[in-house]
Parts: sequence; structure tokens; C-alpha cells
Amino acid sequence: MNDDKDFSENENTEVQPKSKGKAIFDELFSWVTTIVFALALAWFITQFIIVNAKIPSSSMENTVMKGDRLVANRLSYLFSDPERFDIVVFKFPDNEDLYYIKRIIGLPGEKVEIRDGKVYINDSDTPLDDSFIAEPMIPEEDMVYQVPEGSYFMLGDNRNNSADSRRWNNKFVKKEKILGKAIFKYFPGFEILTDK
Repeated sequence: MNDDKDFSENENTEVQPKSKGKAIFDELFSWVTTIVFALALAWFITQFIIVNAKIPSSSMENTVMKGDRLVANRLSYLFSDPERFDIVVFKFPDNEDLYYIKRIIGLPGEKVEIRDGKVYINDSDTPLDDSFIAEPMIPEEDMVYQVPEGSYFMLGDNRNNSADSRRWNNKFVKKEKILGKAIFKYFPGFEILTDK
């Protein structure tokens, strides 16, 4: 005698159809759940991982052009400090509701001197590399800045047309106000933003 039973013959395999209203509700709920999850994920990424920015001016030309869209990494300085020539997005020191993008030139504790259209650090006789600027800087009256600890001195790459540390009331950007390091442009074309 075989005690094993084949239940497949006795099982009810008929599936009861869902009501039309229940099917529509389930489909709608699925779409709403997906959209809410996508929006929450996008919010999290833009608040804690990246800065998505559109460039409003020509102050960083020719590195970043007016109208370009770029992504900055909010995690870049989690375990390291910003470096000279990094391109960063930060809260504008004179109005923190605005975001600016500039290049770091002066580091914490450094003396930055601008004379004859060139930038010198800590009384060096050799000016900083400026091969990335749009055009030679028009010489102005000599300027000297002492960068406070924990702060940075910023210049635009289009130095003859840039509202940067030279022009602001609050001349320096504190580290905690730097939102992220610019890593690539994605519109109108894709381009990695290098350190220099």
C-alpha cells in the first residue's frame, strides 16, 4: 500500500478573478509607491550625495560656460580637505541663500597676494599656474589677503569678469560652507572637470 498521496488532482487550481475596481486600485497603488520612492531617493541623493547645478554666469569660463549643467560631489571632503585649484560649489559668503562656483586659490593660513595680474602665495617669487584662466588678468592695484584658518580664498577662471573673493564683503569661504567638489559637466556635453 502506498501512503504517498498525489494531491494535485484534489487541489483547487481555479483562481478567482480580482474585481475590476481592486485591479485598478492595485495598479494605481503600485505606480504611486514607485513614484514616491523615486522622489524620496532623488531628494536623498541631492541633499547628501551630489549638488546638481546650472551655471548662471560667465565667471568660470572657459572651464565652465554660462548655461552648463554640472554635478558636484558632496562627499569629496568628508575625509580630506579641499585642495588648491579644486573647483567647488559653495554657499556665497555674502548671502548664503545663493550657491556660487569658483576655484580654490588660497588655502587656510596662507597669504595670497595679487600683483601685476598674477597670484603669489606666502611671498613666493613664482606666481601660481594660471594656464586655465580665460585670458590674462588685467593688472589692478596690488591686493594682499591673509586667509583665516578653516577658510579658503576663491577666484573665477574668467578673472576679468568674476565676482569672487576680491570683490565680496566677506572675502573667504569657510570649509563647512563648501557644498561639494565639481566632478563633471553633463550638459550641453559630458566632460570630466579636472583639478587644473
